[in-house]
Amino acid sequence: MAPPSSLLFTLWQYYVPLLLASPVALLMVSKLWRRFQAQRACLRHRHFVITGGSSGIGRALARAAVRRGANVTLIARNLDRLEEAKIELLEEASSPEQAVHTLSADLTNGDAGEAVLARGIEEAEQVCGPVDYLVNCAGSAISLRFDETPLIEFRRMMEVNYLSAVHATMAVLPGMKQRGSGSITFVSSIAGLMGLYGYSAYCPSKFALVGLAQSLRMEVKHRGIHVMVSFPPDTDTPGFAEEERTKPTETKLISSTVGLWSADVVATSVLQDILEGNTTSALGLDGQVALTMCAGMMPPSSLLEVAVQAITMGTLRIVGCLYLSHFYRLVARCAANREGSKKGS
Repeated sequence: MAPPSSLLFTLWQYYVPLLLASPVALLMVSKLWRRFQAQRACLRHRHFVITGGSSGIGRALARAAVRRGANVTLIARNLDRLEEAKIELLEEASSPEQAVHTLSADLTNGDAGEAVLARGIEEAEQVCGPVDYLVNCAGSAISLRFDETPLIEFRRMMEVNYLSAVHATMAVLPGMKQRGSGSITFVSSIAGLMGLYGYSAYCPSKFALVGLAQSLRMEVKHRGIHVMVSFPPDTDTPGFAEEERTKPTETKLISSTVGLWSADVVATSVLQDILEGNTTSALGLDGQVALTMCAGMMPPSSLLEVAVQAITMGTLRIVGCLYLSHFYRLVARCAANREGSKKGS
């Protein structure tokens, strides 16, 4: 008979690691199962309302939803682009029964805009059915140094990026509460997780969406309504091309550390996370690292996410500080180059 010490060693060597690994394995299986179910989910007769849906990520997300059988309502200001997007989506539709509705509305236009939006949502529901998913994609960016940014641009960023989402959410939330179901997504940005050079007007408007989403989720989760925040990286859209025109050199260098993503890839990832019921969405290793470092009091998507964050957050804090140090060095180098150019001239 083996001595007690030998038995204890055997238990420690084989069974304890197994006991520790089992919950992690179960969590991973659960995560994979949710992903599998989301990939197979049929969106037939489901109604997506997408603000900023005539271009960029919003339009790409509409394409992805339509291909899976959804009815879609696009909200934007430009009538020509809305009509162009509608024609494209009807061509992409997987069934002739699918409906694509458009609504031209200025989501920043105060009470008048709210009235137009309320009537528009009623019309959209008559065409496409009750709103199941709202995705707040409407947004714009300006990249200038703080002392070069007119005060009106600070107001515009809050109106376009934050208040537009507030207005759209107010329009659909009563119906979702009445039905006891629905999903609301706020498209923020990696710049909604950290302050960056040249984004002193843009970052606060994207940070605001995070606070709004967290507060709203606490209010409506028990009503069966899902709330998610997406943090996409730089995405190849018409808006990004416009932003590049005024972007400082420092901002371009910082952005280049992550790279540029296609709108279709971003949209596919966002849709997948919505259907999985995640509370946050980020792309790529850089996005996941940034999201983990900034998790704090963010509601988690799963127990597996909590476990990964708890294990890695200490190390990632060091990684984050290294990134910040690199960014500050880039800024200092650009400042030195400008000073050198001035002296040389």
